[in-house]
Amino acid sequence: MKSQYEIGMVGLGVMGRNLLLNMADRGYSVAGYDKDAAKVAALRKEAANQAISGAKSLPEFLELLRVPRAVMLLVPAGAPVDAVIHDLLPYLARGDLIIDGGNSHFSDMELRTTKLSERGIQFLAVGISGGEHGARHGPSIMPGGPRDAYERVRPIFEAIAAKVNDEPCVAWLGPGSAGHHVKMVHNGIEYGLMRLIAEIYDFMKRGLGFTDAQIHSVFDRWNHEELNSYLVEITADIFARIDEKTGRRLIDVILDEAGQKGTGMWASQDAMDLQVPIPTIDVAVAMRNLSGYKDEREEAAHVLHRPLSHCEGDRLKFIGQLRSALYAGMIITYAQGMALLAVASVKHEYHLNLEKVARVWRGGCIIRAALLEDICAAFQARGDLPNLLLDPNLSNKVMEHQENLRSLVCAASQLGIPVPGLMVSLGYLDAYRSAWMPANLIQAQRDYFGSHTYERVDAKGAFHTQWSSE
Repeated sequence: MKSQYEIGMVGLGVMGRNLLLNMADRGYSVAGYDKDAAKVAALRKEAANQAISGAKSLPEFLELLRVPRAVMLLVPAGAPVDAVIHDLLPYLARGDLIIDGGNSHFSDMELRTTKLSERGIQFLAVGISGGEHGARHGPSIMPGGPRDAYERVRPIFEAIAAKVNDEPCVAWLGPGSAGHHVKMVHNGIEYGLMRLIAEIYDFMKRGLGFTDAQIHSVFDRWNHEELNSYLVEITADIFARIDEKTGRRLIDVILDEAGQKGTGMWASQDAMDLQVPIPTIDVAVAMRNLSGYKDEREEAAHVLHRPLSHCEGDRLKFIGQLRSALYAGMIITYAQGMALLAVASVKHEYHLNLEKVARVWRGGCIIRAALLEDICAAFQARGDLPNLLLDPNLSNKVMEHQENLRSLVCAASQLGIPVPGLMVSLGYLDAYRSAWMPANLIQAQRDYFGSHTYERVDAKGAFHTQWSSE
């Protein structure tokens, strides 16, 4: 029967296929299309007993959808999204809805909205987090765009989203590109948290000489304490996995280079544009880049050789410091990401409710953590909170753990184990709580060499001094 399907999906890769299956599990009739005929065939085979149809062409695909149509795209960001929209346009009509569910840059959304609105077509930019498992069983969903457009698909999104205390981890976040901007910052926080965990692993491995089994045990225990989170959970699992090919722990046969798809870098770039400091996220991006210089790093290991030695002392004490340092670093990373969202909300007129953002992140997404309950409470108590480090509860937690963060950073520095994420997290904390900073000297230097003027503490206005007699 034609025109019976409630929503369509263009792009039947891992995410698109699993989201469609998730929708069908919740009782929705869905149709899918992909240029790769094998993916269409695979969908048809997997969904043999569900209300799912796979189309071999765009015209056939669009004929399957109820009017006005709702078409979701899950294709690579950038040019592929524009190419799909271009191919769809000849078959779409006024009142139809396109939903971009990929990791598009938030600025692209504004251009696409303008282009499509001229044709009477609505556009939603929807961030989705949770990977393959989340897509199939319940992701975190971050929609932005016209509120009435979201209402059209809200029942579907609420049905497929992850649930925490029976609340769906989805909410309309704001107009325009709000959804994609929130997802970009989510991914920036993700970069920062992954970097901190990797540094803790490095200290355990090279500083304490722990085996993979011991590291697994530590992370597994931490995941049942205040560090409970998806990333700590999967880290514990990773250290337990055996490689079928070699019989060794799989982690030890994985190359020490980490790639990226750009979302962390976009968060750093946007923070620079908005003049919001997010150094933990910046360093995480930079260290992924540095990991790619494998040949140079191996050469530098010889040229700049300094022997590493294991920590002396009580290992249990160090484990406590590591746990404490990671917890403080996690709070600081979330604080940086939320501070970016607070400024972006004003700049881009998103009118974000940051408590709502934190609630959406509590389930399904990669950065879900027990800590997000405290973050929700912080924004519930003060909706205009500019930085989580000003919240009484979270600030107390950070200050309770800061001495262990300091001790760990000092120990790592003495051993020569790189922990730049933990270092800049501590530096950010100390700078943020400094009522006075040496920026007066920078003002003076700029005025000295470039006549850029400076401000005074005892008078309003801009001042210039002829610093040199020459």
